[in-house]
Amino acid sequence: MTTTHFGFQSVDEHDKARRVRGVFDSVAPRYDLMNDLMSAGLHRAWKAYTVMVANLREGDRVLDIAGGTGDLARAFARKVGSTGCVVHTDINEAMLRTGRDRLINAGVVLPTAVCDAEHLPFPDNHFDLVSVAFGLRNMTHKDQALAEMCRVLKPRGRLLVLEFSKVAKPLSGAYDWYSFKVLPRLGQMVAGDAASYQYLAESIRMHPGQEELKSLMKQSGFGHVDYHNMTGGVVALHVGIKC
Repeated sequence: MTTTHFGFQSVDEHDKARRVRGVFDSVAPRYDLMNDLMSAGLHRAWKAYTVMVANLREGDRVLDIAGGTGDLARAFARKVGSTGCVVHTDINEAMLRTGRDRLINAGVVLPTAVCDAEHLPFPDNHFDLVSVAFGLRNMTHKDQALAEMCRVLKPRGRLLVLEFSKVAKPLSGAYDWYSFKVLPRLGQMVAGDAASYQYLAESIRMHPGQEELKSLMKQSGFGHVDYHNMTGGVVALHVGIKC
């Protein structure tokens, strides 16, 4: 049996996707509210910065992986216009359904697909931009997923990875207290699910830090990678260019 991590637990790697699916099935109805509460609304600024860095043009093709409730997909769609295309995907059907409904309610209709990032059903050299926000850390084989993202990008296309990262050391004590003491209780009160937010805190600690992820992206085929820390390293935006 090959094992991988699910938070701080070691599990059969074939079982991780099922467990992650269970987490997001549970939190999907309250996902956006919890994002606002647990980040004090900062997730909106992080995503707005990601859209700015994306620097999309009319007619661009975009693949939004782990697109969830559709925040980035909606913003990208405004940038690429009627001649462009944004494909909204997620491996979790409950999250994707919630996002699709939100997009339709906002008058935005996008191609939507349940999709495993480790086996993308898209041709080579197809997209100008691929984005994955707060989803990479949940993937079993991050290297395989990153290689797939590189494959579907056009030459000179860019990958944006927005993800929780390693916080600056002066903030680490307070951040740990908030993550393990406050966040699960907040999850229980608002979403009726403390365990999923305990997993969130643990999965952040198991995810590669800024420099580790930069190296992993280079090993997965990206010729140039840089990153931008936000909120003291609570999150980082990694930008990879396919050369």
